[in-house]
Amino acid sequence: MLSLFLLNSFVFAQKDKTREKEIEGVVINNKKIEYSNKKENPAYAIMQEVWKRKRNNGLSNYDTYSFKEYEKIEFDITNIDSAFMDRKVFQKLDFIFNYADSADNGQLALPLFLNEAIYKNLGQNKPTAKNKRLLTAQKTSGFQQNQIVSLTAKNLYRDFDIYDDTINFFDIGFTSPVSRNGFSTYDYQLQDTLFVNGQESFKIKYEPKRKDVLAFEGYLYISTEYFAVVEATLRSTKKLNVNFVNGIFTQLSFDNPDEKTFLRTKFTTSIELSPISKGKNAKGLLATRTVNYSDYEFNPKLKPEDFEQREEELDPEFYKKEDVFWDTARTDSLSTKEKGIYTMLNQLEETPRFNRLVKLYETLASGYYNVGNAIDLGSVYSIYGFNEVEGHRIRLGARTYFGRNDTWRLQGFGAYGFKDQQFKYGFEGKWMLNKINRFTIGAGTKRDITQLGVQLTNDDGVLSRSFASSTVFARGENASLSSVNQTNIFTSVEPWKNYQLRVDGTLQSIKSANPVAFNLNYIYNGDQLRKTVNDSHVTVSLIARPGAKFSTYGLDRYEHSALTPTIVLKYTRGIEGLFNADFTYNKLQFLYYQPFLLGSWGKTLINAEAGKNFDTVPLALQNVIPGNQSYGLVPNTFAQLNYYEFVADAYTTLHVEHHFNGKILSYIPLIKKLKFREVGFFRAAYGTLSDASKNINVEGFRYSAPSEKIYYEYGFGIENIGFGNVRILRVDFNWRGNYLDRTDISKFGIKAGFQFSF
Repeated sequence: MLSLFLLNSFVFAQKDKTREKEIEGVVINNKKIEYSNKKENPAYAIMQEVWKRKRNNGLSNYDTYSFKEYEKIEFDITNIDSAFMDRKVFQKLDFIFNYADSADNGQLALPLFLNEAIYKNLGQNKPTAKNKRLLTAQKTSGFQQNQIVSLTAKNLYRDFDIYDDTINFFDIGFTSPVSRNGFSTYDYQLQDTLFVNGQESFKIKYEPKRKDVLAFEGYLYISTEYFAVVEATLRSTKKLNVNFVNGIFTQLSFDNPDEKTFLRTKFTTSIELSPISKGKNAKGLLATRTVNYSDYEFNPKLKPEDFEQREEELDPEFYKKEDVFWDTARTDSLSTKEKGIYTMLNQLEETPRFNRLVKLYETLASGYYNVGNAIDLGSVYSIYGFNEVEGHRIRLGARTYFGRNDTWRLQGFGAYGFKDQQFKYGFEGKWMLNKINRFTIGAGTKRDITQLGVQLTNDDGVLSRSFASSTVFARGENASLSSVNQTNIFTSVEPWKNYQLRVDGTLQSIKSANPVAFNLNYIYNGDQLRKTVNDSHVTVSLIARPGAKFSTYGLDRYEHSALTPTIVLKYTRGIEGLFNADFTYNKLQFLYYQPFLLGSWGKTLINAEAGKNFDTVPLALQNVIPGNQSYGLVPNTFAQLNYYEFVADAYTTLHVEHHFNGKILSYIPLIKKLKFREVGFFRAAYGTLSDASKNINVEGFRYSAPSEKIYYEYGFGIENIGFGNVRILRVDFNWRGNYLDRTDISKFGIKAGFQFSF
């Protein structure tokens, strides 16, 4: 009860003091006090009241609402000096330093990018929940048509609720200082009362008990009357273990228009980025996002059509406004430095050297080199390959690209293997006829060497995804490659936002690309021996991505990083006799994937798949439990399985991977200085294969399903390996759990790969 006594005495004393605006407050204790338990801490009693009332705050108290959102994102190059300005890369670009300004640390910062946007937000809580965030105006300094820069800016930030237990930055969980579990992570100190945004508030300082955890330090300002957050500051610790990030600072402000409601008024987030070093004076990028919320309306009369997307809202000209508009529409005025960014970027756009630098960055990030805002050449990362059938392989590709919101696209590739001396190719065209429901049609064809059996729920479309098996870095010999001739037509539509219905018609022929070492021969009609499977099938797919957000609305959209689920349900019907197809069959498949944040314990990735072939088909059309004989990391495959080791009519698989974000290793002396992060994973598969499905293949005796018992793998990985801010290497240690008596298997394996993530 001591905490309640101290709190009541403190509040009573403050009520007797004058509340004139010039008096900010009275400091009661700035010295840190150690408490034997949290209940003795006056801050604990305050936070208990906050937890009781948090559900009464916000827009959920009204049937409908609307508000205006002004967003400003700015990138600055930080810690520049004379030596930096004299570098060769800035030859003929030295005029940009006329726009540099002093930063908080006394060194110069050069503004590089500025994006302004205004959104109109509409919401409905009753009778059914609906919301709409409409971009009504946007102004960008020089990067309107860039494929990567604008998306990078958007992907740095996440909207979050300070009252949530976990705050999401970069899809990494940080414990919120307002969390009910906050006292297990933070020390709290009641310091002061003062007026913030016109409200008398408790000032509470908080800091993490351990500096090397994913947590913040800063201040909470809690209303003495309503016990709600009036303002909060969140600053990352100096030992922040996030790739490419040196620091995070966020300031949040709220208002209380009435006793029931607290509303967001202003959020500012600054992120210090550095590609190499975490040093205090390292050259890097300061990315600052400021959002002002205003013009709140409660219970406005909204109609169902207000939440529908209209054709004119998707016109690129819809959100382009003149300067006169911005002068009055901004709720946060531009500084002199920010105004100069537009002038500077206009000059830079006319400088060939600058455009070459932007082009280089865009090419490395996207994998495509754009020519004349009309053609993308690439992907540059698939130009060279190697496998046992083709030997050294060269692949050149291209696609049309006029802008981020293209409604049609042609793309293709040509490839040549120097060992088999065969030319391969692929072409595809897509056209979106309706922007509202994304009604799209397309067709394509390809002839290529492919590694089948590395994906259960296959992507549709002839150029959607291609697997090439490399034997340069692989365990054992892999000759199980197929020669595929395929033609596909499709149509898709989104009857509801982020819910897609797609229908594909596919004609294909499949045969072994290496008949001596990989036999795909099968018996047709009980007595005919065939080596090529002719197949015609129709696939109906339901693809759900609830909550997914995209920065563009064209044919190929750029998705914002988010913890959204992916749900796929597919039915495939093979039609015998159609274009000489050999089989009638029915196949049903299901996929569910989702990442979850588990507070300070990290992030879990779950991928579950199930499917069944209801009819007898040869190996080329069968379900293959995905193996991975390479030494690289391939998601949703089994690291210790050989290709085609398990084949199944019916199957169920589960992949669970948890990223601890250094939670465990941070407790180990010396190792914690390396800033490694631990990963744990478990994989399992179960399936059945009928005798008929075995007997139809000439070498069907070689194939079986994991039907005796569930096949499983387990292991751990070490990620975040590197130095400074370059920590992109991950190494996995995999163990095979059972079926250990088989020949030519691997019981233990090490795989490695690069992860370009925070």
